[in-house]
Amino acid sequence: MFWDKDKNYSKRKASEFNAWRTFLQILVCKYFYGIRLKFVYRIEVHGLENVPKDNAYIVCPNHLSTLDPPMLAAVFPRRISFMAKKELFDIPFIRWWLDWLGAFAVNRESLGPSTIKTVMEIKKSSWVFGIFPQGTRGEYGTITSVTKGFAGLAKITKCAVLPVGVIGTQEVKKWPFSGKIIVRIGKPIPYSDNTDEVVEKWIDAIQELTGFKYIPQSEEEKI
Repeated sequence: MFWDKDKNYSKRKASEFNAWRTFLQILVCKYFYGIRLKFVYRIEVHGLENVPKDNAYIVCPNHLSTLDPPMLAAVFPRRISFMAKKELFDIPFIRWWLDWLGAFAVNRESLGPSTIKTVMEIKKSSWVFGIFPQGTRGEYGTITSVTKGFAGLAKITKCAVLPVGVIGTQEVKKWPFSGKIIVRIGKPIPYSDNTDEVVEKWIDAIQELTGFKYIPQSEEEKI
């Protein structure tokens, strides 16, 4: 069961966000990663009061490293189901690990119907959906490669977009108190039929929360 190569890892049902996956994410992220975050990275979290009490929101952080998903799962009050690129589910152990931590596979080139259905199923559960609007890891100090998919999913699912600014995860640290991570949670951005407006508000919020500079795609090509 744990190594089912034929399973469609892009599809999730609300029932799959069960007690076992909840327990595993809490154990791995809040406890194992939590110790590392506290004693190695001296993590600071600001703005938890901005997190809605229900689960009608999408966690939308900037993206710096592979540490971001478990770190965010550690600090948020609800469990988070993040997208992961489908290629990772071709690797047996990683496939099992991501599956049981609640992640699901996605084709980053095209968010198909299965993605929309899965996000709707997450909303039916007690979990929340998480997506990195940049699509891939960015360079420290800049906000690049922002896509509109998150705003479209917010519109379809009638979920607010919760901007989260992440600073400091790009540096791998091993020694106690050698790192510094700051997480700033902004105020929810209501979903809208105007997805361009939601994208602009997210970019503005992340710039304010991180101090990073947004670089439009036209300027990215010149770098």
